[in-house]
Amino acid sequence: MSGAKLRNLVIVCGDQLDHDSVAFEGFDPERDAILMTEAAHEATYVWQSKRRIAFFFAAMRQFATAQKRLGRNVLYNHIDDENPPTSLANGLKAAVAQHDPERLMIVQPGDWRVLGDLQAAAGETGLPLTVLQDGHFYTSIAEFEDFSEGRKRFILEDFYRMMRKKTGLLMADGKPVGGEWNYDKSNRKAFGKKGPGLISPRAQYQPDPITVEVLRLVEKRFPDAPGTLDEFGEPVTREDALHALTDFIDNRLRDFGTHQDAMWTGESTLNHSRISAVINLKLISPREAVDAAVAAYEAGVAPLNAVEGFVRQILGWREYIRGIYWTRMPEYADMNVLDAQQDVPDFFWTGETDMACLSDMITRLLRTGYAHHIERLMGMGLFMLMYGAKPYATHDWHMGLYLDAIDWVSLPNMAGMSQHADGGIVGTKPYCATGAYIDRMSNYCGSCRFDPKQSTGDDACPFTTLYWDFLARHEERFNANQRMFLQVRNLRRKDADEVRAIRQKAESLRKP
Repeated sequence: MSGAKLRNLVIVCGDQLDHDSVAFEGFDPERDAILMTEAAHEATYVWQSKRRIAFFFAAMRQFATAQKRLGRNVLYNHIDDENPPTSLANGLKAAVAQHDPERLMIVQPGDWRVLGDLQAAAGETGLPLTVLQDGHFYTSIAEFEDFSEGRKRFILEDFYRMMRKKTGLLMADGKPVGGEWNYDKSNRKAFGKKGPGLISPRAQYQPDPITVEVLRLVEKRFPDAPGTLDEFGEPVTREDALHALTDFIDNRLRDFGTHQDAMWTGESTLNHSRISAVINLKLISPREAVDAAVAAYEAGVAPLNAVEGFVRQILGWREYIRGIYWTRMPEYADMNVLDAQQDVPDFFWTGETDMACLSDMITRLLRTGYAHHIERLMGMGLFMLMYGAKPYATHDWHMGLYLDAIDWVSLPNMAGMSQHADGGIVGTKPYCATGAYIDRMSNYCGSCRFDPKQSTGDDACPFTTLYWDFLARHEERFNANQRMFLQVRNLRRKDADEVRAIRQKAESLRKP
């Protein structure tokens, strides 16, 4: 870079590793610079796993290296520098003081808190902060507001159909390919007693010197963080992320649909893509993922139910959740309509529990930083809902352990969809069930000391106990919900003594 005055300082956060970012349109290597900061605050404001911290820092360093190869000036604050800035805001103020740019630019971050902090820091410097609309997504926040304004019915399916029509994806002559908008009913099968069979293992990526340096740094600086860095093989470069997408399309997409809700002991990936983390860091775009899946259907190598289910997760749910977040914040973060006041159980950070399902799910989560959507919603999330964990605390836990957790996607999914803290904005009913659901969709219960059919006694499944207790605690609220009426009616068939015993058993489960 020459001695010319710095024109634009482009701030890039850890979830903005988009090589085609709108912030780089018109970028002049002689007059503009990129600012990236490994902030200790971002690694510690919630208790985070070693794997999550390493994934973000490695991906950031790889991105910065790639930008430098393009000839772009990158101002990079390493967390192990001498006297590094401890926060993104401090990094911004220090860069302004040193380089005196004319303007500050950022693509809208994925976190309300981060945006507020950076706007405040920019205000202190006296420079305007231009916040650019994020072209990574299919729709803008303004478009989502237009869609949602004045609607009596506000559900995903309406939004998803609108998005299909808008994009033309899986559409023919204005109608959905195959005649149905949604093939979810075909995608709820368990594996059966024989299990999932042989599934192509997920590709692993050998850490290069940049990533190895990060792994050593995290082990040294965050020795007490949960989880492990053993067998770290995450895709942290654009090239590896694209390969991970191809690996899924070629090897697992065709069988993704039918058994996408099934669970099995020791299996994290099954037929799932595990590309949510690289999409949320923007190493690949949602369009690349969706277009690849649709192309597989059109080539006859993947069935419609699998491809439609995958497309719905990205084109429908992902965009819908983002719209909910940005149109409802900051009030959304404080919602707790069920008045849940329990702390997240300690074993959610260790996996040390006699419940076979949660022990396996949490142990794998600590090892991999991943669990698929049913394990999150109808396993770990289900337990915390019925246990009565504080919604924002469940969100913090989710942010701490999952590689794909960014505030905009985590908060509506955990506090809203999983914990029903918003009272029905995201989901029209709470997703609550007894241990029978887990027994039906997995092989966990066969090796567990608890009986999913029992709600009281020493062998009672905690899920079953907490289910009836949950209904009893919120009976009047749920009786008014058409989708919960039958569950409440089943509760009312129980005699008072049985309900009392269940409530007592549930209280014992909540004791430290």
